[in-house]
Amino acid sequence: MITFQKLMFRNFLSTGNSFTEIDLRKNKTTLVVGQNGAGKSTMLDALSFALFGKPHRNISKSQIVNSINQKNCIAQVEFFIGKAEYKIIRGIKPNIFEIWKGNTMINQSSHAKDYQKILEQNILKLNHKSFHQVVVLGSSSFIPFMQLQSSHRKEVIEDLLDINVFSKMNLLLKEKQSGLKNQIAQVNTKIEILKNKIETQKKYIKDVQILTNQNIESKKSSINKNRKTIEGLQESNLKLSKIIEEKLKPLEDELKTLESRKSTLLQYTAQFQQQMKTLAKDTKFYEDNDECPTCSQSISEEIKSLKLQNAKEKAKEFNTAFNKADNETSKINITIDEAKTSLNDIRAKESTIFVNNQTISTLQTQNNELENDISNDVVMDLDNAKNDLNTFNDEQNTITESKLNLSDNYSYNQIIAELLKDTGIKTKIIKQYLPVINKLVNQYLQVLDFFVSFDLDESFKETIRSRHRDDFSYDSFSEGEKQRIDLALLFTWRQIAKMKNSVSTNLLVLDETFDSSLDYDGIENLFKILHTLPDDSNIFIISHKGDILDGKFDSKMEFYKDKNFSKIK
Repeated sequence: MITFQKLMFRNFLSTGNSFTEIDLRKNKTTLVVGQNGAGKSTMLDALSFALFGKPHRNISKSQIVNSINQKNCIAQVEFFIGKAEYKIIRGIKPNIFEIWKGNTMINQSSHAKDYQKILEQNILKLNHKSFHQVVVLGSSSFIPFMQLQSSHRKEVIEDLLDINVFSKMNLLLKEKQSGLKNQIAQVNTKIEILKNKIETQKKYIKDVQILTNQNIESKKSSINKNRKTIEGLQESNLKLSKIIEEKLKPLEDELKTLESRKSTLLQYTAQFQQQMKTLAKDTKFYEDNDECPTCSQSISEEIKSLKLQNAKEKAKEFNTAFNKADNETSKINITIDEAKTSLNDIRAKESTIFVNNQTISTLQTQNNELENDISNDVVMDLDNAKNDLNTFNDEQNTITESKLNLSDNYSYNQIIAELLKDTGIKTKIIKQYLPVINKLVNQYLQVLDFFVSFDLDESFKETIRSRHRDDFSYDSFSEGEKQRIDLALLFTWRQIAKMKNSVSTNLLVLDETFDSSLDYDGIENLFKILHTLPDDSNIFIISHKGDILDGKFDSKMEFYKDKNFSKIK
């Protein structure tokens, strides 16, 4: 059983930087009141956020942090499971998620999602949906059991009956079956390979046994043919090598000389360009200045004219030299390209020699094999081939036996998988509990003065009949009648959880349940149910009708707003 002790939160929604602390075990029944927006339901959001990382209401994570302080948002809950004491601390800005058992924090090395799984599966043993079916009935974003999809109803029931272990076992079994299937496929592949080896070996033995002079001559003919091919390739390689030897070195030397000449011309071209820039600068100086900026002496027109004339002549000389060098560079580039083409042709000949050598090597290997075939070791080779065949047969028998064992395991696991399916063990367990569930739901409906026959089947579909046996669906009832069904299911789930000792808890929170669709008689009947709950229960009723409900609870907690921050009186 989970016994919730204390809830603390700060900078959470409308609460300020000081911790709001709520003792969850102080009284059996507590009325939580306050004006709209005062922060009554904040305790629900804080509890849900601390346990599951998401609030009770449908609001985003960024909206949880107090909009004024905008940091240090913390929600902390303390509880016992048996004698073990736990504390969960979760925060935003900065992000915090810590699980404490006693004074020791549980290893946090795993990813946040895995850390949450440890909390839900190993400690709480309930998820967000189950929590809101057993602990909370709210009027905001809470989805009652009857409005859940069939798959989600199934999750809730499995959590309550503590039979989701069969689903986990089924997942593990599927993984194991997948591994076995892969192993069987690999074994089949090995068996096929061995079959091919055995067939090849048998054929080889047969070929050796029927070896005659005719096939010996045939192999000798192949050897001679290969030798002629080898001689032809070797002769071709000699010719190609001679061409390479004659042309490669001169071409490389010529290319090296051309590259050097090209580099020199490029240097000259760069020098010409620099000198032309300097000459242009001097020309511009004499065109733009009438006196020397250094000595302040005037420059005569005669000197300017002389300097400009000299500059034009030098520019003409530089331009002629530059064009000559550029033309020569272009010619050298053409010659370099031609040399490279010739060099590539020689490289191609080298590649041909390499391919020829590979072919020669292959043909020589073939000849060696053919010569071995017709050697005097035929009988010995036959004995070795038979020994290899026996080895292959033994290996095939061993692998076939291994395949049978794997297939047996796979078949047994298929039988287990059938038992672990939704239609197997789980259905049988659910069928055993369904009469108890339906009986409890109908008892609570009668206490709530709603006299219908409510029945859930093993697929969690409801059948509702009136006294006159008319069939109804959940959606055909009024909101008040729907709420009576939701309350009856809530108390039923708590009873079932207590019977199974799966997700039993001391805490029950009804958020504005008394303010919504229940009439006066429904409220009074709900009080009857609350008073029948065990003394170790702790019930919080959130309502804004404090004037009507005053005096009917063991204690009262009032929320109010002070300077835009929610506080408890």
